[in-house]
Amino acid sequence: MVINLNNLFNSISKNSKMGDFQDLEHIDGLSISTTSANLYSKKRDDLVLFYFRNGATHASVYTQSKLISENIKWNLKINKKKIKALLINTRNANAFTGKDGFKGLKILADDLSNELTQKQKIDEEKPAKIESDEILFACTGTIGEIFPTEKIKKSIPDLIKKIRYTQNKYVWMKASMGILTTDLKPKLAMEECYIGNKLVKIYGIAKGSGMIFPNMATTLGFVFTDATISSSILKQLLKENIQKTFNAISCDGDTSTNDMLSIFATGEVANSNLNSVKDKKLSHFNSSLFNVLLNLAKRVAADGEGASKFISIKVKNCKTEEDAKKISFSIANSPLVKTAIAGEDPNWGRIIMAIGKANVNLNPNKIAIKFGNITIIENGKLSNSYDETEAADYMKGEKIDLLVNLNLGKKEFTSYTMDLTKKYIEINSDYRT
Repeated sequence: MVINLNNLFNSISKNSKMGDFQDLEHIDGLSISTTSANLYSKKRDDLVLFYFRNGATHASVYTQSKLISENIKWNLKINKKKIKALLINTRNANAFTGKDGFKGLKILADDLSNELTQKQKIDEEKPAKIESDEILFACTGTIGEIFPTEKIKKSIPDLIKKIRYTQNKYVWMKASMGILTTDLKPKLAMEECYIGNKLVKIYGIAKGSGMIFPNMATTLGFVFTDATISSSILKQLLKENIQKTFNAISCDGDTSTNDMLSIFATGEVANSNLNSVKDKKLSHFNSSLFNVLLNLAKRVAADGEGASKFISIKVKNCKTEEDAKKISFSIANSPLVKTAIAGEDPNWGRIIMAIGKANVNLNPNKIAIKFGNITIIENGKLSNSYDETEAADYMKGEKIDLLVNLNLGKKEFTSYTMDLTKKYIEINSDYRT
């Protein structure tokens, strides 16, 4: 994969639907390495290693699919308080690979633990033994293919050799590109915030383009902070903040076997002691974490397979948040709505259809619908001010905002999706070839 990094970091990008790329720099306690295990026909980075030389507290949420990948089965067995490494491979999902797929991870964990233990002996004043059950895995790619254990194993020495204890924006970009599959754009986000009087960093990367519909975290996402926070608090923060971020996106209505979102805290910043997720000293961190996750989630939706438009669908003034969510996703997952938007057709009848099939109690006479600032439906009927030409012009933009107002309550929910184009069919019909 050839890419002009200078263009990606250009402070002004007219073609970016999600705004500027952020310049992630260094986080103490974290090291990053990338290499190619030749998992693709064309050579590119397909292995990414995150190494926590002093360990990191951690939390993860995983897919709720009843058929989960072998790496998730591995991760669910890990009960160590601190993690020493995360290894990510692309091209192969290691899903529906059975005992052989799980065995492959055991082989890689043993090998990686030995290599990292040797690196500890070389680099550290007080070296620690890295255990195989201090290593997490993330896999993404084709389901059902034999897991390439030997190819990855042969690449581990090169991963170890390339470990650098200082990161910069180019290192982060390499890592974010190393985890991509059908994605067209790397996805990075960052925030700086305070815990008490201590400044901490929150950095994140993600991948996802197809097979995306929330049923926990959706896709792969990895967040890193230098703050000192326990795993139990991280878990609560993660579960709370995914609901309106990663659990608010859908590209195609399909939930992967490999969905995984993780957060790691290196503890290099000695912030105030935190005893509870409700601690007031966490409020700034909590809101900043939400911003990072929402930024990444939007980037995933905007980069959906074949996407030409990024769509937000806000449903407000409902009796319950669940009602708002049902309607929002009914619209977001409708092929008819998504193809109309792809064709730049303001076919609001398809919005009406999607609202109706959501199985939510409605008062048709109170419904209002807007495309951007253009009122289409008010008080349950076509607005006297509606101008089809104006609406068609609005649909030509790359960012489409839909608003549905039920006027029945005070609850709301916003989902994020993309249009459905011919390119989506091309990508997925040619996915393995």
